[in-house]
Amino acid sequence: MTRQLTDALGDEALGSRVGAVVLDAATGQRIFAANPDAGIVPASTTKIVTSVAALASLGPDARLSTRVVSGRTANSIVLVGGGDPLLAGPSAKPAAFPKQATLATLALRTAASLKAQGIKKVTLAYDAGLFSGPAVGPGWKPGYIPDGNVAPVHALAIDEGRQHPGHSQPRVSNPSQYAAAAFAKLLGKQGISVSKSIRPGKAAAGAAELGKVTSAPVYALVEHALTHSDNDLSEALARHVAIKEGQPASFDGGAKAVTAVLKRLGADKGIQVRDGSGLSTLNRISADGLARLIAVALSDTHPGLHAVASGMPIAGFSGTLGNGRRFVGGDSKGQVGLVRAKTGTLNHVNTLAGLATTKDGRLVTFAFLADQVPGTAEHVLDRLAAIVARS
Repeated sequence: MTRQLTDALGDEALGSRVGAVVLDAATGQRIFAANPDAGIVPASTTKIVTSVAALASLGPDARLSTRVVSGRTANSIVLVGGGDPLLAGPSAKPAAFPKQATLATLALRTAASLKAQGIKKVTLAYDAGLFSGPAVGPGWKPGYIPDGNVAPVHALAIDEGRQHPGHSQPRVSNPSQYAAAAFAKLLGKQGISVSKSIRPGKAAAGAAELGKVTSAPVYALVEHALTHSDNDLSEALARHVAIKEGQPASFDGGAKAVTAVLKRLGADKGIQVRDGSGLSTLNRISADGLARLIAVALSDTHPGLHAVASGMPIAGFSGTLGNGRRFVGGDSKGQVGLVRAKTGTLNHVNTLAGLATTKDGRLVTFAFLADQVPGTAEHVLDRLAAIVARS
């Protein structure tokens, strides 16, 4: 394996800066290493870091709640964002997995509570104060939002801030206001008249709850985020980690909280993140740090982290490895179905990190990271992972 990996790492398509590590998942022993400790821009393999932190801090069964509560004045209500970007709006077709909470269900439940009190006219405010700080991440390129890679990060959003569910662009400029306006229309359909003025507000502590919907459990959210490389969901999960760890629910707070969780796991070495999705060009992760983190997530001592493995795309079958472009070369297609790995792609950055089982039955983790790629190196990364899987 060593000679084959060394030869493949010499491919010009990878560029001049590459880190590579293969580990025995059970013992942590390095089977192969090249430039293992260099901090490299990881792109979306950062989502592995966020996912591990979310599972370890929040727990795999935690859920995200979106609520409506009574306002401070008579016949007033507040829509309270719970940081669930998968909350489905009125024109979405909710996915079967993970099961999404819907704004329509929240409107139905809220209307029933109001009618039970004899209320048919309300004023509506929305509270997106769960998250704080800038809505755009450090090291994000200006085109990310216009190009539909991600929406501004808000605690209240529907359809991940998409104007048209199922289409990555355009993203709405104010996801919270957009969600509140959609909610008002849904209440109208349930026979509750809503005043035209819908403004930001703050829910009072202990306000009576009129309706609530909850997301799928965190383990299912993690699986979705990894399989589909979901930027919006990954940013939300990082903020929930921040809240749980007592940090501000911002990019900076999320980064500090994620680092603290990894430190508790003994897996923070070589990992420096500035966002949750990997869109930031300021993130730096070493191949050794990432391969070791995956090994921690696979270990019997951390069963609550195993959704990291089940969420990773399967070569040639699912997510970002099942799009018809990966593991199609003659040097990799023989390992279709035998590699699970998270992809990462930014301009001049290609990364791949995951797990495979060798022919002698040894579970291994690997990380291959390159951030000075002249064009695309995805086919070389596939070849590297295939070498590991067939060794």
